[in-house]
Amino acid sequence: MAVVKADLALCQGYANCVVAADDVFDIDDDGVVLVLRGEVPESERPRIVDAARTCPVSALEVADS
Repeated sequence: MAVVKADLALCQGYANCVVAADDVFDIDDDGVVLVLRGEVPESERPRIVDAARTCPVSALEVADS
């Protein structure tokens, strides 16, 4: 499993991650990222890594569990 992490202090609410993977990311009422699934199967890792890379402030990380 891959672990999805967000640095809430860095997030500026661009929502690029939501566009790329709305089943894993969302934006709360304050404009900060929500990680909907903290763990994703290895088969989904490439897609989620690509979504994390769309963040212009590098607030997202996909790590090994």
